[in-house]
Amino acid sequence: MAPRTASDAVAATVDVLDVAGKKVGSVDLPAEWFGGEVNIPVMHQVVTAQLAAARQGTHSTRTRGEVRGGGAKPWKQKGTGRARQGSTRSPQWVGGGVAHGRTPSDWSQRVNRKMRRSALRSALADRLAGGNVVVVDRFAFDAPRTKDAVAALTALEAGPKVLLVLADFDEAAVLSVRNLGDVHTVLVDQLNTHDVLISDTVVIEEAAVALIGTGVRSGDADVETVTAGQEDGQ
Repeated sequence: MAPRTASDAVAATVDVLDVAGKKVGSVDLPAEWFGGEVNIPVMHQVVTAQLAAARQGTHSTRTRGEVRGGGAKPWKQKGTGRARQGSTRSPQWVGGGVAHGRTPSDWSQRVNRKMRRSALRSALADRLAGGNVVVVDRFAFDAPRTKDAVAALTALEAGPKVLLVLADFDEAAVLSVRNLGDVHTVLVDQLNTHDVLISDTVVIEEAAVALIGTGVRSGDADVETVTAGQEDGQ
């Protein structure tokens, strides 16, 4: 028997449920993603960078040198009894420029791949330690229906805020939970630290467990497997 490697280590074995909440099997959660200590500083830095990168940074204002008009002095310097003014486009004038206004900015921060993986591992380990990871064999319905999604999440005892991780895109599943404000759906290749931390329960499809961190979905993995087989002449 080949020796067990670090990637083969198991953090926990959990039940696999169907959408009716009945046990249909079990699955080993890899320690690579669900084990180890929770690193709060790394999670904080990664989430901060993720939120910063989500800022558009397109806000823009004009200074007094960029607004149109204001070339002539409004009135003479002395003798009017009024405060001296040099331009009607000064910041204190209506229609004037903005002093120290906001300009387009890039708020993104550099976070390397090792930190992102460490933060995601910490977030998943934290949810597992709290008993807030639920594995479902397949979160799918015959047709989009919010009532069916609510019944499934209730049977899985998930909530109140749920992160649903799908192995591949399923239109019926996505449309079924779209109207549920406390349910956020991501594909396994979109799984990130922020979404895990703001959710109370992580509901993940069984097929997605092995794909965490690979950057592919189940459909992509199937294509790669077929391609490799064809190249080998199988």
